[in-house]
Amino acid sequence: MPVTLVSILEGRTSDEKRALMEAVQAAITDTLGLPPHDRNLRLCVHGADEWLLPEGKSDKYVLVEIALFAGRTPETKGALYAAIVTALEALGVDRNDVFIRVIDQPRENFGIRGGQRADMVQLGYEVKV
Repeated sequence: MPVTLVSILEGRTSDEKRALMEAVQAAITDTLGLPPHDRNLRLCVHGADEWLLPEGKSDKYVLVEIALFAGRTPETKGALYAAIVTALEALGVDRNDVFIRVIDQPRENFGIRGGQRADMVQLGYEVKV
């Protein structure tokens, strides 16, 4: 169960925000082979005076941070990065305005399904992909 935070600058409409969230979630779901209901994504909108962007980035910059159960291969992560960039590019975000950070964590670091340690729960999908 990835926990995802998408950060953007203010100035997008509600529909644009929703489309960004859905695009990132679809890329995660498709690439990692997750069931569609397995989602936990937040959008954080910052004022221009609240975020020092990397030099050369536009006001369409998107930072995607995903906390995952450890076990995905470098190839799977690369496919995930490409899928996210492609999905956001379709929404008008330049591929150079996307930064993705994956945080691998042991399953025991997640409390899910009523506070159970995730390493003790049958997930219904493979983590080692």
